Amino acid sequence: MTQETTKRKLTAILSADVKGYSRLMGENEVATIQTLTTYRELMTTLIHKHRGRVVDSPGDNLLAEFTSVVDAVRCAVEIQEERRIRNAELPENKRIQFRIGINLGDVVQEEERIYGDGINIAARVEGLAEGGGICISGTVYDSSKNKRSLSYESLGEHTVNNITEPVWVYRMRVGPEAVVQPKPRQWHKAALAVLVMLIVAAGAWAIWHVSFRPPPIEPASVEKMASPLPDKPSIAVLPFDTMSGDQTQEYIADGITEHIITALSSEPHLFVVARNSTCTDKGKAVNVQHVAEDPAFFML
Repeated sequence: MTQETTKRKLTAILSADVKGYSRLMGENEVATIQTLTTYRELMTTLIHKHRGRVVDSPGDNLLAEFTSVVDAVRCAVEIQEERRIRNAELPENKRIQFRIGINLGDVVQEEERIYGDGINIAARVEGLAEGGGICISGTVYDSSKNKRSLSYESLGEHTVNNITEPVWVYRMRVGPEAVVQPKPRQWHKAALAVLVMLIVAAGAWAIWHVSFRPPPIEPASVEKMASPLPDKPSIAVLPFDTMSGDQTQEYIADGITEHIITALSSEPHLFVVARNSTCTDKGKAVNVQHVAEDPAFFML
């Protein structure tokens, strides 16, 4: 093969073999070969279904390539799921457990065969898988980690034979353990936000009532009132103060007081204490009971 005819490409490689193949052959060659043939036909069908190609299948091994990493991973998952279902129908001594490894790497293609470290890494990663399991390299994980239907567990870095750099390996969860918890929906987040707001509001309300709520006002004594209660609601507007302390602005506070009294007095169903009665205590701390009990407040 000359440099001119060399064809290189990046491809997803799936490598599979049978766990304990030598033992199974030693126990029952014929039954093992028959079961293996059935499984190989199933795997070939699923590989074609996921747009892959079987490159080689010597002995108990099978090598396939895919142009899509996600196709390779989903094909492996379906292979193991079908194997699990079919094994459940077989006696224990006839069950075959496949190990699958997947790698995304650069390979050299010569006609229908492929070569290179990409294949070697896939085979080494496969050797780290359990029977019925799938292991993938870091390059495969990086290309498929955002697929919500897939679930992984990191096995860390591994030094593999004849490969210079360590390979980061992930174990895929398959079968019953592959159930992925769905991400919270947006309305779940909104409901949580509303709940937090309600809790904060309730806490603020409780703190205000305990720490900042003014003490209840003691009503004035009816016996001490300067004049009998009128037959309609009564109100006294106490003079406003200038909070800035600027005495030159006092006329503004007085004007506001006068304006409010005038506006209230226009209501025929309300008794309003005259301004010349309430302004006598301007600048003083007035007790509300004093307003009702002191005769000065009811001078017209």
